Amino acid sequence: MTARTGVQLAGVLDDLYLEAADADLGLTLDVDQPKLAVWAPTARNVQLELYRDPQAEPRLLPMDRDELNGVWSIPVKRKWLGRFYRYRVEVWQPAAQRVVTTSVTDPYSVSLAADSTHSQLVDLFEDPELAPPGWATLTKPAAVPPARMQIAEVSVRDFSIFDGSVPAGERGTFQAFARPGADGMRHLRSLAEAGLTHVHLLPVNDFATVPERRADQAQPACDLASFPPDSPEQQRAVMAVADQDGYNWGYDPWHWTTPEGSYATDPAGTARIRELRAAVAGLNAAGLRVVLDVVYNHTMGDGLDRFSVLDRIVPGYYHRLLADGSTAESTCCPNTAPEHMMMGKLIIDSLVTLAKAYKIDGFRFDLMGHHPRSNILEARLALDHRVEHGRDICLYGEGWNFGEVAYDARFAQATQVNMAGTGIGSFNDRMRDAARGGGAFGDDPGVPGFATGLGSRTPGAVHDLIKVGLAGGLATYRFVTHDGVERSGAQVDYNGSPCGYAASPGETINYVDAHDNEILYDAMAFKLPAGTRPVDRARMQVLALALVVLGQGAGFVALGSERLRSKSLDRNSFNSGDWFNQIRWDPGQGNGFGIGLPPHADNSDKWDFARPLLADPALVPSAEVINLAAERYRELLRIRRSSPVFGLPTADEVQRRLTFPLGGPGETPGVIVMCLDGTGLDERWRRIVVVFNATDEVTCQVVPDEGALRLHPELTASVDPVLRGASAVTKLDGAELTVPARQVAVFVADLST
Repeated sequence: MTARTGVQLAGVLDDLYLEAADADLGLTLDVDQPKLAVWAPTARNVQLELYRDPQAEPRLLPMDRDELNGVWSIPVKRKWLGRFYRYRVEVWQPAAQRVVTTSVTDPYSVSLAADSTHSQLVDLFEDPELAPPGWATLTKPAAVPPARMQIAEVSVRDFSIFDGSVPAGERGTFQAFARPGADGMRHLRSLAEAGLTHVHLLPVNDFATVPERRADQAQPACDLASFPPDSPEQQRAVMAVADQDGYNWGYDPWHWTTPEGSYATDPAGTARIRELRAAVAGLNAAGLRVVLDVVYNHTMGDGLDRFSVLDRIVPGYYHRLLADGSTAESTCCPNTAPEHMMMGKLIIDSLVTLAKAYKIDGFRFDLMGHHPRSNILEARLALDHRVEHGRDICLYGEGWNFGEVAYDARFAQATQVNMAGTGIGSFNDRMRDAARGGGAFGDDPGVPGFATGLGSRTPGAVHDLIKVGLAGGLATYRFVTHDGVERSGAQVDYNGSPCGYAASPGETINYVDAHDNEILYDAMAFKLPAGTRPVDRARMQVLALALVVLGQGAGFVALGSERLRSKSLDRNSFNSGDWFNQIRWDPGQGNGFGIGLPPHADNSDKWDFARPLLADPALVPSAEVINLAAERYRELLRIRRSSPVFGLPTADEVQRRLTFPLGGPGETPGVIVMCLDGTGLDERWRRIVVVFNATDEVTCQVVPDEGALRLHPELTASVDPVLRGASAVTKLDGAELTVPARQVAVFVADLST
């Protein structure tokens, strides 16, 4: 068998049309002659289809080609603003092996008709109708250094779709964030007051798989609440409409720089712009900065697929091709090629537009490792220099190493190790796996970790992984490992890779759960012993979150985990509908556990584990337990905020101020003692000692060379009465710290002692 490919033209086009890198594409209004422009160097002809409305017949207008840069453009009259348009492109299409004339939306769209059928001409920056009240004078919460960030991740839909305090027409939309009195926003404000700094929104750009009009969105055809907690009927009903309902995480991008229409109260045009701005303003008013999850690494379609945009305009250019000419799909969908000049430019231009138009405070890159390192660094420079508040914008992403680009096969990737020293963050899977147990794709969901049931059986090697995470994932941080040898973070093994990889603590995003894989409560349901009391499950959940909140570097949680949120054991709920994904703000309604077996496709191998768990009513926590967990998380946030030693800016500061004094072969399994030196930095305490007791027994730890310690003021009146019993006694050989089972306790030494 012989596989053949045509000539792959991307490199040739980049060389021939180098000047295109400086071209203004899309709609440009801030010039003497406004224009609309699209890069289509291989097209035979491009015309503008101009519509008064999407249902009308278009007026066809010729566009002029610039031979130097391959850009086709047309002057724009201001009276066209508000109208809709598409490009009619005549081009050789390899997918059809002939010249094809196709009608396509603008990859630089900033507004769209409902269901993304047409691009819309709007004045994004100057039209006052596109701004909510007070937008021009918006006051933001103060920026914080990356190592001080505490981030909560949430889907727009999950946040409010079942929030009864939000008007029905606004549930699941941007507008819910503009309702300060709604239950969800009151909860977010309480977290911000405690120390949460950012809300990370799952993709809010236009995505492909959801009908944007509410009237077109299907609903399950039965009463899902009527079935038993371990029934397959809920998932069967949800899956029957999964591709026609209003739910998807949004990792199926269609137009990167236009807000998603299904998140607007009216998807037909500019309401989505105004309402995303209102959401940002509402979150800022609550004391929270806003991060957008951006997905530039793939598209939903290529060739002549109905969701294809880029490949209809410059076929074979914007996607990464394999040796046989097919499109790489290691990310699940057609992979883009940011290593090509104009794909890289599109990403940069999109980020800059989003940052300016919506006053965004950060971006999280999906599958960042599929981007060239140079592309992400260029994004950093562009935001710094082209956006007024650009230097305050945080950047982080998934630095995973896989697929056709793995191990820098095509370029230097934006992976965890490669991004060290750039100031750009990446998710720390080392901490995640050690805390939770197993791995992201482990077959056995019952494998426990430090915070999920290992307890006194915790191997010393797991302690080492946790400690590197608590030290900010630093490659250079040195400490005594479990076998008594001093090693650096980079010398601690993680599945054959270095555990520590960051050059500064702000480059590490510590987390124990996110939107994908089991949410923390569900992971613990699989891992903790069946008879574990609900309140002790809550304590273990808080202990896991404490690793995130009290460690160096940025901390990241899935919103709702502080309230024991469950997805009824669904590990991949991207298309599982509102039933499995909703956040229940009323704790009297439970936490989402035991609402049916999760969808079969991604959970079939775990159904035998899941069924008896879901049928156990003891695993549905009471309102009292849910509220206890939420308040304990607030206590942790307030503790972190109370001292600068919890967010040290440099590797040198971490090395100087953070120690694990009881490390080595004699360390108590399941107990980690972390000391932080506040001398000359903390105005209240010279020393802070944190004890993580993941065992089911009271622990007594003697910390040598410590003077008088006392329980942190936030914990002397802790919502958990058991934790108030933690104590510190001064001994000749140090401080004797007693901490109850399944608890994290923080002790302080006053400056005067």
